[in-house]
Amino acid sequence: MKRIVASGIVCVLGVYVAMNVTPAGAGPAKGGKQMQLGNFSVSLTVKDLEASRAFYEKLGFHVSGGNGKTYSIMQNDTATIGLYQGMFDKNILTFNPGWNRDKETLPDFDDVRDIQKTLKDKGIKLTNTADNATDGPAYITFEDPDGNQFLIDQHVPRPKK
Repeated sequence: MKRIVASGIVCVLGVYVAMNVTPAGAGPAKGGKQMQLGNFSVSLTVKDLEASRAFYEKLGFHVSGGNGKTYSIMQNDTATIGLYQGMFDKNILTFNPGWNRDKETLPDFDDVRDIQKTLKDKGIKLTNTADNATDGPAYITFEDPDGNQFLIDQHVPRPKK
């Protein structure tokens, strides 16, 4: 009986620690605020949109957007993938500030222009920038050290604060 109780306490403590301790290097920097990059998806460049769409449907994805001719947005329970034919030359990690997974506008989020400033302050070179004089939809792009492309694509106006 003591062994079962002790095991239960260890399990409960393990769950508590896992839920309440941030590992080194995870989360925002000390005293800093973590950027809210928005809804995440992977944008894949495909050779044959119809064949790719059929493949992802076999994996449980369904079409949730797109024009069906040059691109389709596919979703399953936990993931969103954009399939793009002839639009990009490389796959892209895409973030949409201001949107949840269902493309509904969030009441509060980090505007793409604020994210742009933070990235520049951290020494990240942007390949496309947003106009700071605007408040509407905008986007920025950059690459990681391995050449992976990032698109931060905001479709909604700056949040009212």
